[in-house]
Amino acid sequence: MPWDEKDIMTLREEFVALALQDGANRRELCRRFKISPQTAYKWLSRFKSDGLEGLEDRSRRPKTSPNQSAMSVEKQVVELRVQHPAWGGRKISRRLQDLGGPQVAPSTVTSILHRYQLISPEASDAGKAWRRFVHDAPNDLWQMDFKGYFPTSQGQCHPLTVFDDHSRFNLAIQACGNERYATVKERLMDVFRLYGMPVQVNTDNGGPWGSPRVPGELSQLGVWLVRLGIRLTFSRPWHPQTNGKDERFHRSPKAEVLRERAFRSLSEAQLAFDDWRNIYNHQRPHQALQMTTPATHYRMSPRPYPETLPELEYGPEDTVVKVHFHGNARFRGELIPVSKALRGLPIAVRPKGAADGCFDVYFSHHKLCEIHLRGRKPKP
Repeated sequence: MPWDEKDIMTLREEFVALALQDGANRRELCRRFKISPQTAYKWLSRFKSDGLEGLEDRSRRPKTSPNQSAMSVEKQVVELRVQHPAWGGRKISRRLQDLGGPQVAPSTVTSILHRYQLISPEASDAGKAWRRFVHDAPNDLWQMDFKGYFPTSQGQCHPLTVFDDHSRFNLAIQACGNERYATVKERLMDVFRLYGMPVQVNTDNGGPWGSPRVPGELSQLGVWLVRLGIRLTFSRPWHPQTNGKDERFHRSPKAEVLRERAFRSLSEAQLAFDDWRNIYNHQRPHQALQMTTPATHYRMSPRPYPETLPELEYGPEDTVVKVHFHGNARFRGELIPVSKALRGLPIAVRPKGAADGCFDVYFSHHKLCEIHLRGRKPKP
């Protein structure tokens, strides 16, 4: 089996969770996870009969008794809190239930944590809910961003996060050495090949996503995403709450992975991220999901990643012009500033309804701006 040993349990659990979703295409999952159908059905059978312990050599489930004492309940609560210092009463209560342990009310868990002095004011603040708007289905919208960098002994680490809006499923948290286009593209190609492609991606206006100088202007990465057929949108300048779920998501690894820890290298940080991502997606109850886990709500995208970019096509009523070296194009003597990332590529100038002298400018399906041929400047 071609899975790496260090990731084998994470991948087995993730494969099983996705394969058991209603309507899951198990043959396609086998192809994306690079395993044979025989291997896949072997793990599904073991999981059905033995649960998670069927996927590994030893069980991670705690031993339980129908006649547990209050002290044994407190011990399990405290142990979970020590393992996950940022988890509160609701998450610990649900996790104990998922593990087959005692059914303890969240208020009781909270009382135990207070009694053992395991809840600080900072932890209470971190548990405050944000207001959220949810897309209807998995892969309707992904949010992407870099969490603020931190130092390692071998240089800075820039954590790249990719997050599904509907399910809160974390598709990637990658320890990157920089925030350059080539680095992000390489990581996203791996994500697209495994999970498929989203309908829409939302990012902020900073590099490498967009242009801080001209909000909404396409970057080199944006051009690539648009050519893949992905709808690209940007947060409002100076309003990070537009990408709110990803911003809120960043608080979790900060509290549960990075706090009071140091790493020697990017690879050491990545191991910590991988362990935490598995817990977040498959074990950690999520309050916004009624204390279920993100993996139970996520399904892979039916849109596969194309290894070759599709050709650009425009309609018969479009006037196609090429973007010059400095990021401008000309139409009827009018200079249209678009983006240097588009140089050498064709864009379309399209009549804007019945408005005389008004045109929309498109790159593939992405609207770049409006132009007015009566001496007025382009409107973004």
